Parts: sequence; structure tokens; C-alpha cells
Amino acid sequence: CATGSRVPAPGTTAGISVASTSPSSLRTFVDSMIDVSEFRSAHWGILIVDPGRGETLYSRNADKLFMPASNMKLVTGSTSLVNLGPDYRWSTTLFARGPIRDGVLAGDLVVRGNGDPSISNSMQKGDALAPLRALADSLRAHGVTRIRGTVAAAPSPFTDDQIGYGWSYDDLDYGYGAGVDALYLNEGFTEIVVHGGVREGDPVRATTRPVAAYPALILRARTSSPLRADATPAERSASRKIAVAQDSSHTGVAVTGTIAAGDSVVEELSYRHLTDAYLAAMREALASRGIAVEGGATDTTARLDSIATLRSPTLREVLPFFEKPSQNQIGELLLKTMGIEKAGAGRADSAARFVERQLSSWGIPADAFKIRDGSGLSRHSFLSPRAIVTVLDVMRRHPEFRTFYEALPIAGIDGTIRNRMKGTPAQGNLHAKTGTLDRARSLSGYITAADGRMLLFSALCNNYSVPTSRVDQVTDALSVRLATMRLAP
Repeated sequence: CATGSRVPAPGTTAGISVASTSPSSLRTFVDSMIDVSEFRSAHWGILIVDPGRGETLYSRNADKLFMPASNMKLVTGSTSLVNLGPDYRWSTTLFARGPIRDGVLAGDLVVRGNGDPSISNSMQKGDALAPLRALADSLRAHGVTRIRGTVAAAPSPFTDDQIGYGWSYDDLDYGYGAGVDALYLNEGFTEIVVHGGVREGDPVRATTRPVAAYPALILRARTSSPLRADATPAERSASRKIAVAQDSSHTGVAVTGTIAAGDSVVEELSYRHLTDAYLAAMREALASRGIAVEGGATDTTARLDSIATLRSPTLREVLPFFEKPSQNQIGELLLKTMGIEKAGAGRADSAARFVERQLSSWGIPADAFKIRDGSGLSRHSFLSPRAIVTVLDVMRRHPEFRTFYEALPIAGIDGTIRNRMKGTPAQGNLHAKTGTLDRARSLSGYITAADGRMLLFSALCNNYSVPTSRVDQVTDALSVRLATMRLAP
């Protein structure tokens, strides 16, 4: 066992051997890592159980509340899988507001969505607009080549804020802090590709993707002197002093700073107007299929006729894109979808109450959780380690366990723990969800011990003052220890 403040570094098995292990020796091992001076301000919560024998192997503050960060996604993923079903699909429908004659829609094309999470580069193999071009193909198949009116959005079934309750204002311009709506494009953010000119002082070029003409860019950046041919990657990175932000004039995105001649950089920025971004993408998809949008005035009271519908991949297919990269916006879409389907309102608060009732039905006490969002980005969501382990146990016994289990990150293989625990018995074994907020770090999931027993564990740490890597060293060492255990008969 490790002693004092010595913690086996990630990727090692120092002090650990495959041998029969008792709860008391495991307790000594864990206590020796966290009962040290550098964690004196930290709030640790750990629960490890052997569900096959109904035995608790280790418990510390298992019933206390913690900010779980993205461990909240275990709750959202499990409750959505149980309540929506693995074959659930989202639909996006095109409506003609006006008659279609001789290839002309004499009115508007109206798009109605309900939160399809799959229209993104990550889920469409780098081509977010592929599903929208498929919709345009369907429209063309109806003979439409021109739209007299505009492309408009139907009222959203999501009737609350686009961002989660208690999300930090500082996060909102980043892709991970983007909002969600019924028409959801590319995880809520654009990539702005900035190219330096040929020589110092030349104009800077910039483009946006996946939508080529949205948002509008205001270029205030300039080209600096070229880098040396033998410049290191670190020197190249340091020379890229480009910033992108919503312009104070609210007319577009300002690109400022400097970039070396001949160099380029990609910056992410969340969409400020989600529906506008989606409609711009739809217009681009229509244009790629030769369908002109004139934008003329039309009768907005005309009847809507459905002409094409796009169905998303199944929830079973979506879950790995949610859990493995810890994708926040899918969590919010899942939460609001449960609100629509199960609570009768596309609101996060209505959905949260439904999720809390589900947790209660699984035997989790009401004082063991507080649900404020679906992703864990909120600093007002709380879970206890025992609540998380109970969720893991419920899913272990659920018919769709394999779907849930395989969607989680796998140590040393993929997701947010792809670079952790490589070369250890935990690699390819541990299926677990990470979580990260400022001063909140978590790891919870499933691991199979050396004797073949599946163990469930949750390890959460709040209010620490050390680097997050030190918390990871503890949870990595704990995971490796569990993977090497042979439990006493």
C-alpha cells in the first residue's frame, strides 16, 4: 500500500499486486492517499461496492452532497435510456406555407425541430450539413426549385432559457458552454478559421464552418512577420494571438489580434443565435441542391403542409457521443426531451422534477440529489456518491445495460479517459464517467476485479486546492487497485 502522501503515478502499478484483498486493507490504501495535508481543504466522497455480494468495500462521506460535474451525465444518460428507450429518434420536419406549383413554393419553407442532437460535425463524420442536404434532396424530389418566401423556424417546443440554470457566464462563449434549442446545429458553436496574409501587414482572411456564411465576421486582425522555418510547435502556438468575440455592435463576430504570415489558426465560438445559425445552414443546404430562396413577403397565415421529415439516429447510437466526450449540450437536449415526452413541457425544470421522481423510484432518498441541468455544468446540481452508485447498480440490472456500459469512456482506450491508466490492469477494463468543474473532479463507473467480480464505485472531490492532476492520481491509483483485487472468499 502507498503510505504518507505518496500516490502511484498514472500509468503505474506501484505498491499494487494481484492478491486477495480485504476491505480493511483497501481502506488503509485509500485512506493513505487522501488523509494527507495537501487535501486538508478537500471534501472527498467515495463509495465502492461489490453488488454481487451486496458488500460495501469502502465508504467515506457516501451520503454527503457533492457537485458531481459531468458525473451528472450518468443520471441523464440512465434516465433517458430507461424512459425514452434505446430506439428513440428525434424528428425534423419541413412544411410548405403556401401552394407548390410548377416547382415554385409560393410562400415560406418552415422548419420544425425538437432537439435532434445529431446535426454536428462530430456525429456526421465531419460534415454537419449532410442531414440538411438530405432534407433539401427530399424537397427537390417534390419538384421544388424555388421558394418565393423565406426559410423560417416553427415555434420551439423548448420554452425556457437556452442555457442551463446556474451556468457560469464565463463559459458561455465556449463550445462546451453553448445553449440548446429545438433547432440545434454543430453542438451550438462555429469554427472560425483565420489565415495570415503572405507578408507582414497583409490583410487577414477568415472563414466560418460548418456554415460558410454565418456568423458575419468583422476582421480587425493583422498579419505579423513570418515565423522561422524551424520554429517549434510551441513557438508557432505562442505566435497566434487571435481572439474571436461577439462584437459590441451586435452585427457580427470580431476577429482581432495578430497571426504570422502564412500561418493559420482555428478558434471556436458559441452561436449567440442558435435558430439563426440553423436556418443559415438550411439555406446553404438548399443552395447546394439548386433551390433558390427569394425571401419575398408571403402570407404567414397560410396552412402548413408537411413535405419532408428527417429522423435522427437512435438514442442507442447517440449515447456514446454524449458520454464518451462528455458533451454538455446533448445532456440538455436529453433532459428537455424527457420534459416533452414525460412531463408534458419542454422545460429543464419540469424535466428535472421528472428525473428526481425517477431517482426516488429507484430507492434514492430525496436528500441525496438536486437536479438543475442535464450536463453537470451547473454549480447548483448535487449528487451523493451513494446516489451515483445506486444509478450504476440499477443500470447493471437493466435490459439495456450493455448499451449504457459501452457508451461510457474506457480507460486508456477512448473518451475522456483515453490517456489515463494506460499500461495498467485498468486499461480496457474501467468504464467510467469523469467530471470537471473548477474545484470539482469526479470519476464513477464499473471495473472488473482480477477475480472477475464487477465492482461499482464513485469518487468525488470538491474544494481541493491542489492541481487537478493530483486528484486524478488518487482516482487512477484507486481504479488500478480495484482492477488487481482478488476479494477474499
